Amino acid sequence: MSNVNKNILRGIILLSYVLIIAVVVYGIAAIFSYLNTGADRSTILHAEVKQVEHYSPEINWAPLANEGRLMDKENLKAIEEDYLDAWYVRHIAYMNNSMDGVSDFYTESARVNISNIISTNSKNNTYIEATTLAHNLILEFFSEDGQLAVITDNNVIEYKRIFNAEKLVAEVNEKSTYKVTLLLEDGFWRIRHLVRVKSENYAINPDTNQNLVSEIKGINYYPQNTPWDMYGDSFNENIINKDLEIIRNAGLNSIRIFVPYKSFGKSNVSKDKLEKLIKVLDIAQSHNLKVLITLFDFYGDYSVIDWTLTQQHAKSIIHALKSHKALLGWDIKNEPDLDFDNRTESLVLAWLDKMIDYVRLQDSNHPITIGWSKTESAELLADKLDFVSYHYYDNEDKLLEKYKGLKVKLKEKPVVISEYGMSSYNGLWNPFGHSDKDQAEYHESMQAIFSENEIQFMSWTLYDFPKIPKEVVGRLPWRKNAQKHYGFIDENGVKKPSFNFISK
Repeated sequence: MSNVNKNILRGIILLSYVLIIAVVVYGIAAIFSYLNTGADRSTILHAEVKQVEHYSPEINWAPLANEGRLMDKENLKAIEEDYLDAWYVRHIAYMNNSMDGVSDFYTESARVNISNIISTNSKNNTYIEATTLAHNLILEFFSEDGQLAVITDNNVIEYKRIFNAEKLVAEVNEKSTYKVTLLLEDGFWRIRHLVRVKSENYAINPDTNQNLVSEIKGINYYPQNTPWDMYGDSFNENIINKDLEIIRNAGLNSIRIFVPYKSFGKSNVSKDKLEKLIKVLDIAQSHNLKVLITLFDFYGDYSVIDWTLTQQHAKSIIHALKSHKALLGWDIKNEPDLDFDNRTESLVLAWLDKMIDYVRLQDSNHPITIGWSKTESAELLADKLDFVSYHYYDNEDKLLEKYKGLKVKLKEKPVVISEYGMSSYNGLWNPFGHSDKDQAEYHESMQAIFSENEIQFMSWTLYDFPKIPKEVVGRLPWRKNAQKHYGFIDENGVKKPSFNFISK
Protein backbone atom coordinates (compact mmCIF):
# COMPACT_ATOMS: atom_id res chain seq x y z
CA MET A 1 0.00 0.00 0.00
CA SER A 2 1.40 3.41 -0.92
CA ASN A 3 2.19 6.05 1.69
CA VAL A 4 -0.59 8.24 0.25
CA ASN A 5 -3.22 5.53 0.75
CA LYS A 6 -1.95 4.82 4.26
CA ASN A 7 -2.26 8.50 5.18
CA ILE A 8 -5.80 8.63 3.83
CA LEU A 9 -6.75 5.52 5.84
CA ARG A 10 -5.20 6.95 9.00
CA GLY A 11 -7.16 10.20 8.46
CA ILE A 12 -10.45 8.34 8.07
CA ILE A 13 -9.83 6.28 11.21
CA LEU A 14 -8.86 9.39 13.20
CA LEU A 15 -11.94 11.31 12.01
CA SER A 16 -14.21 8.37 12.88
CA TYR A 17 -12.67 8.19 16.35
CA VAL A 18 -13.28 11.93 16.91
CA LEU A 19 -16.92 11.62 15.79
CA ILE A 20 -17.53 8.65 18.09
CA ILE A 21 -16.03 10.51 21.06
CA ALA A 22 -18.21 13.57 20.25
CA VAL A 23 -21.40 11.46 20.11
CA VAL A 24 -20.57 9.76 23.42
CA VAL A 25 -19.81 13.10 25.13
CA TYR A 26 -23.04 14.63 23.76
CA GLY A 27 -25.04 11.64 24.99
CA ILE A 28 -23.56 11.81 28.48
CA ALA A 29 -24.23 15.58 28.60
CA ALA A 30 -27.83 15.08 27.52
CA ILE A 31 -28.42 12.42 30.18
CA PHE A 32 -26.80 14.61 32.83
CA SER A 33 -28.92 17.56 31.78
CA TYR A 34 -32.08 15.46 31.87
CA LEU A 35 -31.34 14.13 35.36
CA ASN A 36 -30.71 17.63 36.64
CA THR A 37 -33.94 19.04 35.20
CA GLY A 38 -36.23 16.23 36.21
CA ALA A 39 -38.33 18.46 38.44
CA ASP A 40 -39.07 20.92 35.62
CA ARG A 41 -42.57 20.02 34.49
CA SER A 42 -42.41 22.34 31.51
CA THR A 43 -40.11 19.76 29.85
CA ILE A 44 -41.71 16.53 31.01
CA LEU A 45 -45.46 17.20 31.10
CA HIS A 46 -46.93 16.02 27.82
CA ALA A 47 -49.98 18.30 28.08
CA GLU A 48 -47.65 21.33 28.50
CA VAL A 49 -49.77 22.43 31.44
CA LYS A 50 -47.23 24.94 32.70
CA GLN A 51 -46.62 26.59 29.35
CA VAL A 52 -50.04 27.82 28.29
CA GLU A 53 -53.19 28.99 29.98
CA HIS A 54 -55.40 25.98 29.59
CA TYR A 55 -57.97 25.81 32.33
CA SER A 56 -59.33 28.53 34.55
CA PRO A 57 -62.47 27.61 36.54
CA GLU A 58 -63.90 29.87 39.21
CA ILE A 59 -61.91 29.43 42.45
CA ASN A 60 -63.03 30.53 45.90
CA TRP A 61 -61.07 29.84 49.10
CA ALA A 62 -62.78 29.90 52.46
CA PRO A 63 -61.01 32.01 55.12
CA LEU A 64 -58.06 30.04 56.47
CA ALA A 65 -58.72 28.28 59.79
CA ASN A 66 -56.89 25.02 59.23
CA GLU A 67 -55.34 22.72 61.76
CA GLY A 68 -51.56 22.31 61.88
CA ARG A 69 -49.11 24.77 60.45
CA LEU A 70 -50.12 28.29 59.42
CA MET A 71 -50.52 28.59 55.66
CA ASP A 72 -48.69 31.33 53.76
CA LYS A 73 -49.84 32.85 50.47
CA GLU A 74 -47.02 31.33 48.44
CA ASN A 75 -47.77 27.76 49.51
CA LEU A 76 -51.51 28.27 49.11
CA LYS A 77 -51.00 29.53 45.56
CA ALA A 78 -48.78 26.56 44.74
CA ILE A 79 -51.38 24.12 46.07
CA GLU A 80 -54.11 25.83 44.04
CA GLU A 81 -52.13 25.80 40.81
CA ASP A 82 -51.02 22.17 41.09
CA TYR A 83 -54.48 21.06 42.19
CA LEU A 84 -56.14 22.68 39.16
CA ASP A 85 -53.46 21.31 36.85
CA ALA A 86 -54.19 17.86 38.25
CA TRP A 87 -57.86 18.25 37.32
CA TYR A 88 -56.91 19.40 33.85
CA VAL A 89 -54.53 16.48 33.28
CA ARG A 90 -57.22 14.05 34.43
CA HIS A 91 -59.70 15.57 31.96
CA ILE A 92 -57.16 15.15 29.16
CA ALA A 93 -56.40 11.58 30.28
CA TYR A 94 -60.07 10.55 30.12
CA MET A 95 -60.57 12.31 26.81
CA ASN A 96 -57.58 10.63 25.14
CA ASN A 97 -57.55 7.44 27.23
CA SER A 98 -53.88 8.04 27.90
CA MET A 99 -51.81 8.28 31.08
CA ASP A 100 -49.52 10.95 29.60
CA GLY A 101 -48.67 13.53 32.25
CA VAL A 102 -50.70 11.88 35.01
CA SER A 103 -47.63 10.87 37.01
CA ASP A 104 -46.65 14.52 37.35
CA PHE A 105 -49.75 15.37 39.39
CA TYR A 106 -50.83 12.12 41.08
CA THR A 107 -48.93 9.83 43.43
CA GLU A 108 -48.40 6.20 42.50
CA SER A 109 -51.37 5.00 44.55
CA ALA A 110 -53.69 7.66 43.09
CA ARG A 111 -52.70 6.73 39.54
CA VAL A 112 -54.09 3.21 39.95
CA ASN A 113 -57.71 4.35 39.88
CA ILE A 114 -57.17 6.61 36.86
CA SER A 115 -55.36 3.81 35.02
CA ASN A 116 -58.19 1.36 35.72
CA ILE A 117 -60.81 3.77 34.37
CA ILE A 118 -58.76 4.42 31.24
CA SER A 119 -58.26 0.69 30.72
CA THR A 120 -61.99 0.00 31.02
CA ASN A 121 -62.94 2.90 28.74
CA SER A 122 -60.39 1.86 26.12
CA LYS A 123 -61.75 -1.70 26.05
CA ASN A 124 -65.30 -0.38 25.66
CA ASN A 125 -64.34 2.22 23.03
CA THR A 126 -65.53 4.96 25.40
CA TYR A 127 -64.09 8.37 26.13
CA ILE A 128 -65.15 11.35 28.22
CA GLU A 129 -65.01 15.08 27.50
CA ALA A 130 -65.25 16.89 30.82
CA THR A 131 -64.53 20.07 32.69
CA THR A 132 -65.19 21.71 36.03
CA LEU A 133 -66.49 25.26 36.08
CA ALA A 134 -66.22 26.16 39.77
CA HIS A 135 -64.36 25.02 42.91
CA ASN A 136 -64.97 26.17 46.48
CA LEU A 137 -61.97 25.20 48.58
CA ILE A 138 -61.48 24.80 52.32
CA LEU A 139 -58.01 24.09 53.70
CA GLU A 140 -58.60 21.57 56.48
CA PHE A 141 -55.03 20.68 57.45
CA PHE A 142 -51.45 21.66 56.64
CA SER A 143 -48.70 19.55 58.22
CA GLU A 144 -45.97 21.08 60.35
CA ASP A 145 -43.29 19.91 57.91
CA GLY A 146 -45.16 21.52 54.99
CA GLN A 147 -45.35 18.21 53.08
CA LEU A 148 -49.05 17.34 53.35
CA ALA A 149 -52.27 19.28 52.83
CA VAL A 150 -55.91 18.23 53.17
CA ILE A 151 -58.66 20.22 51.47
CA THR A 152 -62.39 19.95 50.96
CA ASP A 153 -63.64 21.03 47.56
CA ASN A 154 -67.32 21.98 47.84
CA ASN A 155 -69.92 22.53 45.13
CA VAL A 156 -67.67 21.57 42.25
CA ILE A 157 -69.66 22.29 39.09
CA GLU A 158 -68.91 19.45 36.69
CA TYR A 159 -69.96 18.85 33.11
CA LYS A 160 -69.28 15.65 31.14
CA ARG A 161 -70.02 14.38 27.64
CA ILE A 162 -69.68 10.60 27.41
CA PHE A 163 -69.04 9.01 24.03
CA ASN A 164 -69.14 5.40 22.92
CA ALA A 165 -67.82 4.52 19.46
CA GLU A 166 -67.77 8.26 18.64
CA LYS A 167 -71.48 8.58 19.50
CA LEU A 168 -72.64 10.88 22.29
CA VAL A 169 -74.49 8.68 24.77
CA ALA A 170 -74.85 10.94 27.83
CA GLU A 171 -74.46 14.47 29.14
CA VAL A 172 -73.95 14.89 32.86
CA ASN A 173 -74.38 18.06 34.93
CA GLU A 174 -73.35 17.60 38.55
CA LYS A 175 -72.54 19.51 41.71
CA SER A 176 -70.12 17.51 43.85
CA THR A 177 -68.01 17.65 47.00
CA TYR A 178 -64.53 16.10 47.20
CA LYS A 179 -62.10 15.29 50.00
CA VAL A 180 -58.54 15.70 48.78
CA THR A 181 -55.11 14.84 50.20
CA LEU A 182 -52.01 16.29 48.53
CA LEU A 183 -48.33 15.46 49.09
CA LEU A 184 -45.37 17.68 48.26
CA GLU A 185 -42.96 15.65 46.10
CA ASP A 186 -39.99 17.00 44.11
CA GLY A 187 -41.19 20.51 44.80
CA PHE A 188 -44.69 19.94 43.40
CA TRP A 189 -48.03 19.08 44.99
CA ARG A 190 -49.40 15.72 43.88
CA ILE A 191 -52.84 14.32 44.66
CA ARG A 192 -52.71 11.23 46.85
CA HIS A 193 -56.45 10.85 47.45
CA LEU A 194 -59.37 12.42 45.58
CA VAL A 195 -62.65 11.05 46.90
CA ARG A 196 -66.10 12.27 45.93
CA VAL A 197 -68.26 12.27 49.04
CA LYS A 198 -71.41 13.88 47.65
CA SER A 199 -72.97 14.50 44.24
CA GLU A 200 -76.26 15.75 42.87
CA ASN A 201 -77.72 16.86 39.56
CA TYR A 202 -77.05 20.50 38.80
CA ALA A 203 -79.26 22.96 36.93
CA ILE A 204 -79.91 26.68 37.13
CA ASN A 205 -83.46 27.99 36.98
CA PRO A 206 -83.66 30.21 33.88
CA ASP A 207 -85.64 32.86 35.79
CA THR A 208 -85.72 35.18 32.77
CA ASN A 209 -86.96 38.74 32.96
CA GLN A 210 -88.64 39.84 29.75
CA ASN A 211 -89.50 43.20 31.30
CA LEU A 212 -85.85 44.19 30.88
CA VAL A 213 -86.40 44.55 27.13
CA SER A 214 -87.55 47.92 25.80
CA GLU A 215 -88.32 48.83 22.19
CA ILE A 216 -85.28 48.32 19.99
CA LYS A 217 -84.78 50.32 16.79
CA GLY A 218 -81.13 49.95 15.98
CA ILE A 219 -78.26 49.18 13.67
CA ASN A 220 -75.15 46.99 13.67
CA TYR A 221 -72.13 49.25 13.81
CA TYR A 222 -68.52 49.28 12.66
CA PRO A 223 -66.51 52.38 11.70
CA GLN A 224 -66.20 52.51 7.92
CA ASN A 225 -62.44 52.01 7.64
CA THR A 226 -62.01 49.47 10.45
CA PRO A 227 -64.77 46.87 10.08
CA TRP A 228 -64.12 43.78 12.21
CA ASP A 229 -61.11 45.61 13.70
CA MET A 230 -62.88 48.27 15.72
CA TYR A 231 -60.54 48.26 18.73
CA GLY A 232 -57.17 48.11 16.98
CA ASP A 233 -54.47 50.72 16.42
CA SER A 234 -56.75 52.80 14.19
CA PHE A 235 -59.37 53.31 16.93
CA ASN A 236 -60.62 56.88 16.61
CA GLU A 237 -63.03 58.43 19.12
CA ASN A 238 -63.85 61.38 16.86
CA ILE A 239 -64.95 59.10 14.02
CA ILE A 240 -67.11 57.00 16.34
CA ASN A 241 -68.63 60.12 17.86
CA LYS A 242 -69.63 61.46 14.42
CA ASP A 243 -71.02 58.09 13.37
CA LEU A 244 -73.16 57.67 16.47
CA GLU A 245 -74.46 61.20 16.06
CA ILE A 246 -75.60 60.23 12.55
CA ILE A 247 -77.29 57.13 13.94
CA ARG A 248 -79.11 59.04 16.69
CA ASN A 249 -80.22 61.82 14.32
CA ALA A 250 -81.58 59.18 11.93
CA GLY A 251 -84.14 58.18 14.57
CA LEU A 252 -82.47 55.03 15.88
CA ASN A 253 -82.04 54.30 19.58
CA SER A 254 -79.46 51.51 19.74
CA ILE A 255 -76.40 49.85 18.21
CA ARG A 256 -75.11 46.29 18.20
CA ILE A 257 -71.34 45.83 18.44
CA PHE A 258 -69.05 42.82 18.58
CA VAL A 259 -66.21 41.54 20.75
CA PRO A 260 -63.80 39.37 18.71
CA TYR A 261 -62.68 36.57 21.05
CA LYS A 262 -59.16 35.95 19.77
CA SER A 263 -58.00 39.50 19.07
CA PHE A 264 -59.48 40.67 22.39
CA GLY A 265 -57.09 38.35 24.22
CA LYS A 266 -59.31 35.30 24.76
CA SER A 267 -59.37 34.60 28.52
CA ASN A 268 -56.77 37.31 29.18
CA VAL A 269 -58.80 40.23 27.90
CA SER A 270 -56.67 43.10 26.63
CA LYS A 271 -56.85 46.06 29.02
CA ASP A 272 -56.29 48.46 26.13
CA LYS A 273 -59.11 47.02 24.03
CA LEU A 274 -61.45 46.84 27.00
CA GLU A 275 -60.85 50.55 27.65
CA LYS A 276 -61.71 51.26 24.01
CA LEU A 277 -64.90 49.24 24.34
CA ILE A 278 -65.85 51.26 27.41
CA LYS A 279 -65.14 54.45 25.47
CA VAL A 280 -67.59 53.33 22.75
CA LEU A 281 -70.29 52.97 25.42
CA ASP A 282 -69.37 56.39 26.83
CA ILE A 283 -69.85 57.94 23.39
CA ALA A 284 -73.11 56.04 22.89
CA GLN A 285 -74.41 57.34 26.20
CA SER A 286 -73.59 60.92 25.18
CA HIS A 287 -75.91 60.41 22.20
CA ASN A 288 -78.61 58.64 24.22
CA LEU A 289 -77.99 55.34 22.42
CA LYS A 290 -78.17 51.89 24.02
CA VAL A 291 -75.57 49.22 23.18
CA LEU A 292 -76.16 45.50 22.66
CA ILE A 293 -72.80 43.76 23.12
CA THR A 294 -72.08 40.49 21.33
CA LEU A 295 -69.68 38.79 23.74
CA PHE A 296 -68.25 36.25 21.31
CA ASP A 297 -67.43 36.85 17.66
CA PHE A 298 -64.91 34.81 15.69
CA TYR A 299 -65.06 32.00 18.23
CA GLY A 300 -65.73 28.48 17.01
CA ASP A 301 -64.02 25.93 19.25
CA TYR A 302 -66.66 25.08 21.90
CA SER A 303 -64.48 22.22 23.24
CA VAL A 304 -65.54 21.30 26.76
CA ILE A 305 -61.97 21.68 28.00
CA ASP A 306 -62.05 25.27 26.66
CA TRP A 307 -65.17 26.36 28.55
CA THR A 308 -63.42 27.81 31.60
CA LEU A 309 -61.38 30.11 29.36
CA THR A 310 -64.46 31.45 27.56
CA GLN A 311 -66.05 32.09 30.94
CA GLN A 312 -63.07 34.19 32.01
CA HIS A 313 -63.39 36.19 28.77
CA ALA A 314 -67.07 36.85 29.45
CA LYS A 315 -66.47 37.68 33.11
CA SER A 316 -63.84 40.32 32.33
CA ILE A 317 -66.09 42.13 29.89
CA ILE A 318 -69.27 41.85 31.94
CA HIS A 319 -67.71 43.11 35.16
CA ALA A 320 -66.22 46.08 33.32
CA LEU A 321 -69.51 47.10 31.67
CA LYS A 322 -72.47 45.80 33.66
CA SER A 323 -72.94 49.09 35.51
CA HIS A 324 -72.68 51.26 32.40
CA LYS A 325 -75.82 53.28 31.70
CA ALA A 326 -75.53 52.72 27.94
CA LEU A 327 -75.62 48.92 28.18
CA LEU A 328 -78.71 47.41 26.56
CA GLY A 329 -77.87 43.75 27.09
CA TRP A 330 -75.73 40.75 26.19
CA ASP A 331 -75.79 38.83 22.92
CA ILE A 332 -73.92 35.64 23.81
CA LYS A 333 -72.61 34.66 20.38
CA ASN A 334 -72.93 35.84 16.79
CA GLU A 335 -74.56 33.20 14.57
CA PRO A 336 -73.56 30.08 16.53
CA ASP A 337 -75.87 27.89 14.44
CA LEU A 338 -73.43 28.26 11.54
CA ASP A 339 -71.09 26.05 13.57
CA PHE A 340 -73.55 23.16 13.93
CA ASP A 341 -72.15 21.21 10.99
CA ASN A 342 -68.47 21.32 11.91
CA ARG A 343 -68.75 21.32 15.73
CA THR A 344 -72.07 19.42 16.17
CA GLU A 345 -75.31 20.99 17.28
CA SER A 346 -75.27 19.28 20.68
CA LEU A 347 -71.84 20.68 21.60
CA VAL A 348 -72.64 24.23 20.48
CA LEU A 349 -75.95 24.21 22.35
CA ALA A 350 -74.30 22.80 25.48
CA TRP A 351 -71.75 25.63 25.45
CA LEU A 352 -74.45 28.24 24.89
CA ASP A 353 -76.59 26.78 27.66
CA LYS A 354 -73.77 27.01 30.20
CA MET A 355 -72.70 30.44 29.00
CA ILE A 356 -76.24 31.81 29.44
CA ASP A 357 -76.19 30.58 33.04
CA TYR A 358 -72.76 32.06 33.64
CA VAL A 359 -73.61 35.46 32.15
CA ARG A 360 -76.78 35.63 34.24
CA LEU A 361 -74.78 34.88 37.39
CA GLN A 362 -72.45 37.76 36.57
CA ASP A 363 -75.22 40.22 35.66
CA SER A 364 -78.89 39.66 36.43
CA ASN A 365 -79.90 43.21 35.55
CA HIS A 366 -79.55 43.16 31.76
CA PRO A 367 -81.31 40.96 29.20
CA ILE A 368 -79.61 38.08 27.42
CA THR A 369 -80.06 36.87 23.84
CA ILE A 370 -78.32 34.88 21.09
CA GLY A 371 -77.88 36.24 17.56
CA TRP A 372 -79.04 33.24 15.51
CA SER A 373 -78.29 33.31 11.77
CA LYS A 374 -81.79 32.36 10.66
CA THR A 375 -85.41 32.15 11.77
CA GLU A 376 -85.37 28.36 11.96
CA SER A 377 -82.82 28.40 14.80
CA ALA A 378 -84.54 31.07 16.88
CA GLU A 379 -86.57 28.63 19.01
CA LEU A 380 -83.43 27.02 20.43
CA LEU A 381 -82.83 27.78 24.13
CA ALA A 382 -85.59 30.38 23.92
CA ASP A 383 -86.89 29.50 27.38
CA LYS A 384 -83.55 30.63 28.90
CA LEU A 385 -83.34 33.94 27.03
CA ASP A 386 -84.87 37.30 27.92
CA PHE A 387 -85.51 37.99 24.27
CA VAL A 388 -85.01 36.05 21.06
CA SER A 389 -83.00 37.55 18.20
CA TYR A 390 -82.22 36.27 14.74
CA HIS A 391 -80.92 37.48 11.39
CA TYR A 392 -83.01 37.75 8.26
CA TYR A 393 -81.56 38.01 4.74
CA ASP A 394 -84.34 36.23 2.81
CA ASN A 395 -86.86 37.97 0.59
CA GLU A 396 -88.97 40.47 2.45
CA ASP A 397 -92.21 38.88 1.24
CA LYS A 398 -91.49 35.83 3.43
CA LEU A 399 -90.58 37.77 6.56
CA LEU A 400 -94.01 38.24 8.10
CA GLU A 401 -95.08 34.62 7.73
CA LYS A 402 -91.89 33.36 9.41
CA TYR A 403 -92.00 36.02 12.10
CA LYS A 404 -95.63 35.32 13.04
CA GLY A 405 -95.00 31.57 13.07
CA LEU A 406 -92.14 32.10 15.49
CA LYS A 407 -94.18 34.42 17.70
CA VAL A 408 -96.92 31.80 18.02
CA LYS A 409 -94.38 29.30 19.35
CA LEU A 410 -92.66 31.77 21.67
CA LYS A 411 -95.88 33.30 22.99
CA GLU A 412 -95.02 36.51 24.91
CA LYS A 413 -91.26 36.28 24.50
CA PRO A 414 -89.92 39.48 22.86
CA VAL A 415 -88.38 38.97 19.41
CA VAL A 416 -85.86 41.18 17.62
CA ILE A 417 -84.60 40.86 14.05
CA SER A 418 -81.04 41.83 14.95
CA GLU A 419 -79.59 41.77 11.42
CA TYR A 420 -81.17 42.31 8.03
CA GLY A 421 -80.17 44.11 4.87
CA MET A 422 -79.51 44.03 1.14
CA SER A 423 -76.27 44.57 -0.76
CA SER A 424 -76.35 47.14 -3.54
CA TYR A 425 -73.45 45.53 -5.42
CA ASN A 426 -74.03 44.72 -9.10
CA GLY A 427 -70.53 44.96 -10.56
CA LEU A 428 -68.18 42.63 -12.42
CA TRP A 429 -68.53 39.70 -10.01
CA ASN A 430 -72.34 39.91 -9.91
CA PRO A 431 -73.72 41.90 -12.88
CA PHE A 432 -77.28 40.85 -12.02
CA GLY A 433 -77.09 42.04 -8.42
CA HIS A 434 -79.13 44.77 -6.79
CA SER A 435 -78.79 48.51 -7.37
CA ASP A 436 -78.95 51.42 -4.94
CA LYS A 437 -82.58 51.83 -5.97
CA ASP A 438 -83.35 48.16 -5.27
CA GLN A 439 -81.75 48.50 -1.85
CA ALA A 440 -83.86 51.58 -1.04
CA GLU A 441 -87.07 49.80 -2.08
CA TYR A 442 -86.10 46.82 0.06
CA HIS A 443 -85.62 48.96 3.18
CA GLU A 444 -88.80 50.90 2.50
CA SER A 445 -90.71 47.61 2.34
CA MET A 446 -89.04 46.22 5.46
CA GLN A 447 -89.75 49.35 7.51
CA ALA A 448 -93.41 49.22 6.46
CA ILE A 449 -93.64 45.62 7.72
CA PHE A 450 -91.84 46.52 10.96
CA SER A 451 -94.13 49.49 11.60
CA GLU A 452 -97.37 47.69 10.87
CA ASN A 453 -96.45 44.69 13.04
CA GLU A 454 -94.44 46.40 15.80
CA ILE A 455 -91.32 44.41 14.98
CA GLN A 456 -88.09 45.40 16.69
CA PHE A 457 -85.04 45.58 14.43
CA MET A 458 -81.31 46.24 14.02
CA SER A 459 -80.16 46.69 10.41
CA TRP A 460 -76.87 45.80 8.74
CA THR A 461 -75.08 48.26 8.48
CA LEU A 462 -74.32 52.02 8.52
CA TYR A 463 -71.50 52.08 5.93
CA ASP A 464 -70.29 50.47 2.77
CA PHE A 465 -66.83 49.11 3.57
CA PRO A 466 -63.74 49.59 1.38
CA LYS A 467 -62.17 46.34 2.59
CA ILE A 468 -63.58 43.06 3.95
CA PRO A 469 -61.25 40.73 5.90
CA LYS A 470 -61.06 37.25 4.37
CA GLU A 471 -62.03 35.81 7.79
CA VAL A 472 -65.53 37.27 7.35
CA VAL A 473 -66.70 35.77 4.05
CA GLY A 474 -63.62 34.05 2.64
CA ARG A 475 -61.55 34.96 -0.41
CA LEU A 476 -64.13 34.63 -3.20
CA PRO A 477 -64.42 38.07 -4.86
CA TRP A 478 -68.17 37.87 -5.53
CA ARG A 479 -68.80 37.31 -1.82
CA LYS A 480 -66.35 39.97 -0.64
CA ASN A 481 -67.65 42.59 -3.04
CA ALA A 482 -71.27 41.92 -2.12
CA GLN A 483 -70.42 42.30 1.57
CA LYS A 484 -68.88 45.72 0.92
CA HIS A 485 -72.18 47.29 -0.16
CA TYR A 486 -74.75 46.70 2.60
CA GLY A 487 -74.42 50.21 4.01
CA PHE A 488 -76.77 53.18 4.04
CA ILE A 489 -73.78 55.44 3.32
CA ASP A 490 -71.34 54.77 0.47
CA GLU A 491 -67.51 54.72 0.51
CA ASN A 492 -67.38 58.45 -0.23
CA GLY A 493 -69.57 59.35 2.74
CA VAL A 494 -72.64 60.04 0.60
CA LYS A 495 -76.00 58.88 1.90
CA LYS A 496 -77.53 56.29 -0.42
CA PRO A 497 -81.27 56.37 -1.24
CA SER A 498 -81.81 53.64 1.36
CA PHE A 499 -80.82 56.07 4.13
CA ASN A 500 -84.31 57.57 3.86
CA PHE A 501 -85.65 54.27 5.22
CA ILE A 502 -83.09 53.55 7.95
CA SER A 503 -85.84 53.82 10.59
CA LYS A 504 -89.59 53.77 10.73
